[in-house]
Amino acid sequence: MIKQTMLAAGLAWTLGGIAHAAEPVKIGFIATLSTPAGYIGEDERDAFNLAIKQGGGKLGGVPVQLVIEDDGLKPANAKQAADRMLQSGIKLFTGVNFSNVLAAVAPGVVKSGAFYVSLNPGPSSFAGEKCDPNYFVASYQNDAFHTAGGVAANELGYKRVALLAPNYQAGRDAIEGFKRTYKGEVVAEIYTKLDQSDFSVELARVRSLAPDAVYQFHPGGTGINFVKQYAAAGLNKTVPMLMPSFSMDARMIKATGDAAQGAYITGIWSQDFDNPQSKAFVQAFKEAYGRVPTDYAMQAYDTAQLIGVGLKATGGDLSRQAEFRAALRKPEFASLRGKFSMNTNQHPVQDLYLMRIDKDADGGLSPRLVRKLVSDDKDAYAQFCKMPS
Repeated sequence: MIKQTMLAAGLAWTLGGIAHAAEPVKIGFIATLSTPAGYIGEDERDAFNLAIKQGGGKLGGVPVQLVIEDDGLKPANAKQAADRMLQSGIKLFTGVNFSNVLAAVAPGVVKSGAFYVSLNPGPSSFAGEKCDPNYFVASYQNDAFHTAGGVAANELGYKRVALLAPNYQAGRDAIEGFKRTYKGEVVAEIYTKLDQSDFSVELARVRSLAPDAVYQFHPGGTGINFVKQYAAAGLNKTVPMLMPSFSMDARMIKATGDAAQGAYITGIWSQDFDNPQSKAFVQAFKEAYGRVPTDYAMQAYDTAQLIGVGLKATGGDLSRQAEFRAALRKPEFASLRGKFSMNTNQHPVQDLYLMRIDKDADGGLSPRLVRKLVSDDKDAYAQFCKMPS
């Protein structure tokens, strides 16, 4: 009788475990899907879903379900969404596009014991003293493209440069990152509003300063307006423009026509990268969605792969936190950008490149790879991160 009871209990436990394993892991995906910047969240969501679809509804062999909410580019909305998801039992989050929104979401997520894996922003504050064992960045630390911008400006021979960026965390990181490696004279630091649409005052100032070049960081709709107005003012004929790739991504190039032709951009990936996994991704994304993937899409796809590494290592059991962290700290997956590893502050170690926006084989404009700028880049804030085990 005792043996039968034990056998029944064991069978019930086994069946319960199977039922539990069959339940998909819910991933809280909070992104900007509306406002002029909504296309960024759309590309991130679509690329993440592409990775899930290619895995047969799974990441790392584990069934997953995206729970998606639009933050409307408002930190308060994002925090409320994250709180609702945490209360519903979600333990894994990603999706946020902007640093100011991330600052409202990530602290509460990790404090609750859940994981946050960033697919885009990597603010300096969380890379250094505020690093956390449950916070990972799959994209870049915010300064990275901008420190590469300083290197590029040096190599391109720009002796006097004007800097422009929105006055929020990522914008300030952009300015500081550029200045960290630039050896010439910064003739002005011009801060704009995050949602600004008219840049006539700033462009008049650029004209009066007559710099050798402009380095500007304006993502999404603001960046489209900036580049259009820059060209309309004729400044693109006299003052070369250098910018990070998320200030002129594939969707922005399409929206600006020929205004960005000849501009230089820095980044970690371009759609013309010559590795098989990147080529396959670009083709699959085009077939699935009828458009060219942006850098945001690439980062989201890689983030899905990185999360899959952790889910595979734990069988989808996020209570096995140490194993999930260990897998993400030494990830093994075919990154679309090529080399990829994690630094001690759980931010990427990766190469940075210079691209130029020129005509491609189809007669349209796209970023064309010029050369590698930096090998195995590590952010400057890792030294301040005292990562708990």
